Amino acid sequence: MPHTQIGGLLLDSGTILPDVTIAYETYGQMRVNNDGSTNAILVDHALTGDAHLASSSDNPEPGWWEHMVGPGKALDTNKFFVVATNVLGGCQGSTGPASTAPDGKAWGSRFPLITVRDMVRAEAQLANILGIRRWYCVIGASAGGHRTLEWGLTYPQQVDRMILIATSAATTADQAAWIHPQLGAIEADPHWHGGDYANHGVFPSAGLAVARQIAHVTYRSAQELNTRFGRFAQHAEEPLEGGRLAVQSYLDHHGKKLVNRFDAGSYVILNRAMLTHDTGRDRAGCSYALAHCTVPTLCMGIDSDRLYPAKEVALMSAIMPWSHYCEVSSLYGHDGFLIETTQVETYVRSFLKQPQHTVGSLASPS
Repeated sequence: MPHTQIGGLLLDSGTILPDVTIAYETYGQMRVNNDGSTNAILVDHALTGDAHLASSSDNPEPGWWEHMVGPGKALDTNKFFVVATNVLGGCQGSTGPASTAPDGKAWGSRFPLITVRDMVRAEAQLANILGIRRWYCVIGASAGGHRTLEWGLTYPQQVDRMILIATSAATTADQAAWIHPQLGAIEADPHWHGGDYANHGVFPSAGLAVARQIAHVTYRSAQELNTRFGRFAQHAEEPLEGGRLAVQSYLDHHGKKLVNRFDAGSYVILNRAMLTHDTGRDRAGCSYALAHCTVPTLCMGIDSDRLYPAKEVALMSAIMPWSHYCEVSSLYGHDGFLIETTQVETYVRSFLKQPQHTVGSLASPS
């Protein structure tokens, strides 16, 4: 995965994080117009995502938004230059807790607290290096939507339009309540060592797996889990007979799957950043910040989402003066933005094709 040094980064905490690296992937060819606008689209991934959106000649493995990115797709690489970064604090090539600090050891527990705005500041420095002065669109779902909204509020002159999918303007108490036990599970793992597990040659696998299981419950709807698993037992052994339910095996699978590809320190750092997420901070509150957003926006809710309820996404959209709301119908809950291919692609494609001067007053795509 390509990566570049963006230099030192001044964080909201006042700390300077030195020698920051941001990993990224690009698709298509960039075009810069005479007025400084471009055909560049930035995609911000969700919590444990990465910069690999789709298969390419450089990396033939399918990406996490494979159905959305490519020739003729909603993010048409014949028309657009699509960029995806690995978030600051992540573990897929960007600087994070597992990265090497100036003293030659892993940052570990010394990695500073970062905010969503710090993440966006890092992306802005990368954009400058890539020669992108204005994005045609910035798109983000879930935690990626946090970054997208901060782009629109912090750098409105650099964003022609944005798409917010299943996300929020600030982390609610309910969302924070789901994050808290995830952090507790990792920190209670005896291999955590305060975040310095690399120095001990161990990894808090059990804690990270449980954290992912907790999170995954919020990514799916109760109806989907009940319909899919019901009271079925795994291997025909009921819990009363010493067995367990199939849904338990399902969650174990997703916990182990994350352990095999993600760093526990990054998981903690990124979740702590979500706890600080508040677009109203230093902006007279969320309502004021949203009401003064000048970037034309498509807000997309998912009707069965229990992590970022559709009614909250709709309310956010109603406050924003240049926003249009649409809703995805799905059995799958929050993960609908990854699963409901046709609906998401239809809304995104319609929004992207609108001329800039009309994009703020869209009608729903037919």
